[in-house]
Amino acid sequence: MPLVNVAERRARRAARGGRTAAAGGAGAPTSGDSVARSRVARAAWFGLGWIAVGIGGVGVVVPGLPTTGFMILAAACFARSSPRFEQWVLHLPGIGRSVMNYRSGLGMPRRAKVAAVSMMGVAVAISAGLVLDNNALRLGIVAAGVIGTWYIIRRVPTSPAATAAPSTGITSDAAP
Repeated sequence: MPLVNVAERRARRAARGGRTAAAGGAGAPTSGDSVARSRVARAAWFGLGWIAVGIGGVGVVVPGLPTTGFMILAAACFARSSPRFEQWVLHLPGIGRSVMNYRSGLGMPRRAKVAAVSMMGVAVAISAGLVLDNNALRLGIVAAGVIGTWYIIRRVPTSPAATAAPSTGITSDAAP
């Protein structure tokens, strides 16, 4: 595979109508905007991306472990190492749309915010209240829960209410 410099990659994206960070992006690199030049750096970002995917995958079945946050991290890592795997994360069923919405600045729907904060509250309460005996560890878990709740409520934008599904273009001749 021939090496392509970043400027050429950006020019190709612009020709395809792609979004760049300079053109109003949400700050996260996308599809080759800042792929690391060093082979070692790309390997490190790639490895971190797969670690984030692994933890996010565990989060699918473990209550309280945020899947979306780790997939956002994975997409950011892959953006710096492998645009192919970045696109894979962005098109995963169920989670890809949330990652794309976050990266484009749309944030989370109110319903998802309520669910996330509720699940974090339950996980923190169970962990700090029932499972742990160490007060310092309890305090750390409660602090992490408070910071996470603050971040979701105050820093992540609330997206507008879900819109109706796009029209299929199929019309009916029958009168209502």
